[in-house]
Amino acid sequence: MKKPLSLMLALSLGITGFAGNALASDEGNYKITITNLTRGSLLTPALAVSHERGIKVFTEGAPASDALAQLAESGNTQPVQDALFMTGKAHASANSGPILPGHSVTIMLPMSDKVKHISLVSMVLPTNDGFIALNGMKGPKKGKTKTYYVPAYDAGSEMNDEHCINIPGPHCGGEGYNAAGGEGFVHIHAGIHGGGDLVAADYDWRNPVARIMIESVR
Repeated sequence: MKKPLSLMLALSLGITGFAGNALASDEGNYKITITNLTRGSLLTPALAVSHERGIKVFTEGAPASDALAQLAESGNTQPVQDALFMTGKAHASANSGPILPGHSVTIMLPMSDKVKHISLVSMVLPTNDGFIALNGMKGPKKGKTKTYYVPAYDAGSEMNDEHCINIPGPHCGGEGYNAAGGEGFVHIHAGIHGGGDLVAADYDWRNPVARIMIESVR
């Protein structure tokens, strides 16, 4: 029997326990629903972190951190999570499962009166170093909802050669993170052009690629 694509994604990236959620908080929670708006791209298991203001995962037009490069090239969220918690301003984290085209996942992320900002990251597959993100955005007030339509970003940490040997996941099964550089700065992803092993008609997109709805609940 053919394995579901979500399971193939987890196996190919070495992910276990990918449907995890953070525990609910008596202080309050952000209910986060992520919808994949693409026709053929996968979103790897997303990491969401609640934190104090002043934290950014990246700066547009500046080089990606090593932690972000690992996420964007391999789908590994742990380095980003570690980097955020090392600031001393992170509060809690939660992880989703893989998000198939046209599908949604919902996770609960604890927050408090002091901790009202959210960062979220997920790799876009199949790409060399594409990802989606919320970059230190302020969450909604109690009982309110905020909706974000997010583009695909390019970490600029790997060249977009579109060769499967350099792309992990169920579509290609290639290499994940590699320290070799790319364009050198974070920018809006140009999409899939069919210059390597990928067929643009199957995997290209027009931004935005995801809808992220955040509701403040108790």
